[in-house]
Amino acid sequence: MRIFLVLVGLFWLMPTVGLLLSSLRSPSDISESGWWQVFSAPAQLTTENYADLLANETITGSLLSTILITVPATVLVVVIGSFAGYAFAWLDFPGRDWWFLVGVGLLVVPVQVALVPVSKLFGTIGIFETTLGVVLFHTAFGLPFAIFLLRNFFAEIPKELLEAARLDGAGEVRLFTRVVMPLGGPAIASLGIFQFLWVWNDMLVALIFADSESPPITVALQQQVRQFGNNIDVLAPGAFVSMVIPLAVFFAFQRQFVSGVMAGAVK
Repeated sequence: MRIFLVLVGLFWLMPTVGLLLSSLRSPSDISESGWWQVFSAPAQLTTENYADLLANETITGSLLSTILITVPATVLVVVIGSFAGYAFAWLDFPGRDWWFLVGVGLLVVPVQVALVPVSKLFGTIGIFETTLGVVLFHTAFGLPFAIFLLRNFFAEIPKELLEAARLDGAGEVRLFTRVVMPLGGPAIASLGIFQFLWVWNDMLVALIFADSESPPITVALQQQVRQFGNNIDVLAPGAFVSMVIPLAVFFAFQRQFVSGVMAGAVK
């Protein structure tokens, strides 16, 4: 079983390894042979492609734009989703269950349905093709899953623990920050990872709503392919950088991701 899992892991990582090795080869070597030739001719490896990448203002600017979109969209979803999940789990207010069902029902709404009406709305209020518009769109479509995940996780916290905190004089704010948030760490971490990966790798929303002069990395690489199809010395390292950052985030927090999703969705 271990051998089988190792083989599956190597097979899954093969495109990433191939992209990395291609990014370390010259354009002439790439056009002449496949990336596996590096193992028989390691002298082909060079870092010139990454030097060209750093000199490309379009790619470096797109990385900054991606960070400016991904970080706020992730933080907003985590913060708002945490407040809403706690409210739906432990606060009593009129129509609580019905509002939660409405939020869960929004999970089935595809992104494509909202592209045209939201584009008109953003154009009317003046945030179309802006970073703010992309962040708001990702936040809106990330909240239904965030509320669903965190509400189910927070609802599993023992009621006696919350009652004991209230008897000690803790209000709702202190109860949320001192008791619920520390216990909900795995679910919150998994939500942050999920949202980060989705926003970072998104291309459809960025292609429509982002500023065309400073697009995210996915759109910038697509434009490089369209305009400079043979510019492999920039495309290969740019694609690897855009891939390795979310991979590093996922592998760094994969335990929290799995435990949070299992606890919040299955229980």
